[in-house]
Amino acid sequence: MSINTQLRTVTDTLEKEKKMFTEEKKNTNYGTIFVYCFFCLVFIVEVVRFAKPYYNLQNLMETEAVLEEGLLDAGILPCNIRSSVSVPARNHKKLSATIREETRTRPPVTYCVKFESFDTMSKLVKDNGDKYESHPFSGGYNWTFLVYPNADKPVGSGGYVSLYVKIDNSSFIENQNEVYAWIRFLTYKSTTDTYHEFYVTDAQRFHLFKQEYGMLNFLEIGYYQTPVHGFIFNGGQSVFGVDIVVSNPPLWEDVSYEENIPGPAIGWRIYNFSSGEHDSYTSNPFSSGGRNWVMKVYPNGVGTGKGNSLSIYLLSASNKKGYVKAKFRVINKTPSKNVEKQVEGWPNAEQNGWGVDKLISIADVQDPSKGFLVNDAIKVEVEIMAFT
Repeated sequence: MSINTQLRTVTDTLEKEKKMFTEEKKNTNYGTIFVYCFFCLVFIVEVVRFAKPYYNLQNLMETEAVLEEGLLDAGILPCNIRSSVSVPARNHKKLSATIREETRTRPPVTYCVKFESFDTMSKLVKDNGDKYESHPFSGGYNWTFLVYPNADKPVGSGGYVSLYVKIDNSSFIENQNEVYAWIRFLTYKSTTDTYHEFYVTDAQRFHLFKQEYGMLNFLEIGYYQTPVHGFIFNGGQSVFGVDIVVSNPPLWEDVSYEENIPGPAIGWRIYNFSSGEHDSYTSNPFSSGGRNWVMKVYPNGVGTGKGNSLSIYLLSASNKKGYVKAKFRVINKTPSKNVEKQVEGWPNAEQNGWGVDKLISIADVQDPSKGFLVNDAIKVEVEIMAFT
């Protein structure tokens, strides 16, 4: 094959390949490629947009943490505001749901302790179990006030001052087995001339095996290390206090239903009955079932019996208002003709006693032939059967 023939063959081959490339180029969808590229670009931009604030937030948090730590080490409280991040203590413990924190101007009502120097006292108590124990004082019982000014004393307090009260155990020997008291702990803040108050809403129970109660995490020790916070003042002074309100033992009422009361029926004779001098007659007190009573008779009636019947009531001499079951009688000269009615229930609100408005009609009482009024005297009885 000649050189010209070879060149022609190569030229034809190149022309074919060029034609094929041209056809493929014509069939390519450049619009689809452009759309894909556009959405890829948008996706990348959005990822960068969301990632950048997160990166900045992380940097900001790290910067604030470094700044806060530097301020704390320098003893500076930004804006003098106590935030959820403890200032100046680093390990702040939130108050439980039952603990309340308040501010008041009224000083403690039970006992106060003033340290001339908080710093000096915190050093002196190291030889006394890391606590200051007050002189005994009275708050319903004998108490002492305990202040722990050093870190982790008692164990678990961390960087907090701890405050406790302790009741004298002789209180349980001389008086009762247990004592309930509401306790409030306070500390003075000079910058606002107020007392910070911490307390638990429930009364605390003290007994022979639980003589102390307190707050392990009262307030961060750091507040007492610089006067800027107001809890130390006048060259290092600090004040702590406690309110103790003792709950007195309850008054008990033992309620029982006494039945089958022993003893006879109580009789009472009223003379000059028909004279009409009195609207009512009241007997002398008498005892039945270990309780004192009186009877009250209305010759002309009371309530629904007014003007038509004799009314009779049983009253408690000590003004008790329980449930009573009793029988009333008007005695006839012929015993078989006695008139009797029973009452059972709670006292009548108007008369404050137990009785019947219509025991016997006035007409029957005044009729000499009926046998109830003898020599202008009438006899009534009450038989107390049960009461509470």
